[in-house]
Amino acid sequence: MNELNYTNIARLPVIRYYEEAFRKATGVVLKVVPPEEPKQRRSFGEAENQFCALATGTATGCAACLEAEMRAHRGVARQRGPQQVNCFAGLTDVAVPVMLNGQHVATLMSGQVFRREPTQRDFAMILKMLAPGQSKDWEARLRQSYFGTPVVDAARFEAIIQLLNVFAQFLSDYASRQTIAAADHEPPAVASAKEYIQAHVDEPIALAQVVAHVRVSRFYFCKLFKRATGMTLTEYVTRVRLEKAKTLLVDPALRVSEIVYAAGFGSIPRFNSVFKRYVGMTPTDYRAAQRAPFPG
Repeated sequence: MNELNYTNIARLPVIRYYEEAFRKATGVVLKVVPPEEPKQRRSFGEAENQFCALATGTATGCAACLEAEMRAHRGVARQRGPQQVNCFAGLTDVAVPVMLNGQHVATLMSGQVFRREPTQRDFAMILKMLAPGQSKDWEARLRQSYFGTPVVDAARFEAIIQLLNVFAQFLSDYASRQTIAAADHEPPAVASAKEYIQAHVDEPIALAQVVAHVRVSRFYFCKLFKRATGMTLTEYVTRVRLEKAKTLLVDPALRVSEIVYAAGFGSIPRFNSVFKRYVGMTPTDYRAAQRAPFPG
């Protein structure tokens, strides 16, 4: 996985597994989608809320749902954090970004739930909006699915967002590790360079040192390494150091200052700056997120 994009994220087998497990555990749908604003309304598939499926079968409902999705994506792109939006029918959707090395590479879309009990008056307004030309049978199915939509209280809703954040961070960490892992049929010079970097990550690492270690020309090595990994040597070293730092941050006994030097960053300001740019949060926030209990 050299390119850091949605296509690579979507190929991970854990995606389908987690989408299904999340639905079974929470009763709420989940879909991992591209980070860009949708040009047409995205379906959640077979697990989709039946009210949403019926409503988006109408031109009015489809346009209104697309507008809500676009608002969620705009919010995520702007804030780089979880967003909640309410659709025309009063259902709440949640969007959580997957950040990878400072890039927004995917979005977790969930929700399609009520935050309060719906009323007959609410439904009457929606029916007036969607029902022109629809059959009585369709209206009956819409009513049944509308009042059958899950109502999620505040504590449970916060727990759902926490789970989404945990999965987003897992995807980010997993994909980041994949970018620095050794690949099959890797050129010997690239594999040797990676081994050298892993062994000396806590020390200053210069291109000249690595080139001398692998015994090829500087120009040839830079071209070969970039083609094999999709990164420059400097970018690769930074990611290796970040992965070591993230592993060490999980240990509450270690001070951040100790982690900075163990991961080879040299100074706390540089470490904080690089960590925030690539991971999307400060080292302190990352540590807190790994230790935070689930609400509820």
